[in-house]
Amino acid sequence: MIAAELRRRIQTGELQLGDRVPSTRSLVRDFGVAMATATKALRALQQEQLVHASPGVGTVVGPPPKSRTAKPPARLTPQRAHQPMLALERERVVQMGLAIADSEGLAAVSMRRIAAELGVSTMALYRHVGGKDTLVLHMVDAAFAEFPLPPLTGDWRTRVTVVAQTQWAAYRQHLWLAGAVTVGRPQLLPRVLPHTDALLAAFKPLGKAPAMYAAITVFGYVRGLGQSLEIEAQAEQDTGLTGDDWAAHQGDQMAALIAAQNLTAFRDLFAGGFDLDYDLDQLFAFGLELMLDGLAVRLSQPWPRPSLPS
Repeated sequence: MIAAELRRRIQTGELQLGDRVPSTRSLVRDFGVAMATATKALRALQQEQLVHASPGVGTVVGPPPKSRTAKPPARLTPQRAHQPMLALERERVVQMGLAIADSEGLAAVSMRRIAAELGVSTMALYRHVGGKDTLVLHMVDAAFAEFPLPPLTGDWRTRVTVVAQTQWAAYRQHLWLAGAVTVGRPQLLPRVLPHTDALLAAFKPLGKAPAMYAAITVFGYVRGLGQSLEIEAQAEQDTGLTGDDWAAHQGDQMAALIAAQNLTAFRDLFAGGFDLDYDLDQLFAFGLELMLDGLAVRLSQPWPRPSLPS
């Protein structure tokens, strides 16, 4: 039904060549289906060459570029495997992975799917990017490359704020990204390491180990809240309700639980009415200020400062 409706829009000109078709998230919301069903619908249209995935854009109307000319499709072959061409072909693969992940989530990215979109063999991809784990690393690095750190000036708090805000912007643009970044065993990626380096420089007065812990704390906070962006988007697709709508629907059940368990803090909070504008951007800014306030106390303590617990 979904494929038929999109096919109708294309055939009637409602969706024209190059137009972006609704994303899987939009289809989930509009048709009330599971993500897998929406993905299958788009895949069916891709097999008919009515649409294709466009790196950095999403799924758009029209056959993939390889079928628009009489030239045979460019293949990722060993004959083209000198270093400059390797980098070029790897970029094509990574950008296609980004387009799929941005449109359908990281789970939809597979070597087979990318190979089909590019019109090459799956084995050809392995020669250029390795396996999926390596591909995801390249995707993370490419996503961070879109948000380079500006020149950092000012005091430590200003510099840390800029780093955190830059990371937050990256997670907002690529909802899958926060879940792909690790903290305990950080990926050694050229576009990610400068973020940690900037935080280490800001926290240098704390001492070596505390500075590293402080940098990880900030990085982990932004990443953790960044994961909520994708969770919230997925929940809205699954339920058709925004966060505020969902909270409104839970009002009666919440009141019953508060009364049954005598939750006094909640009772006082909601007494006389309480309207919370649940906004992840505001929550991010508020939490970051709290964290920096705490770090400011630690940085202001006289030497010798308390050591971290062993």
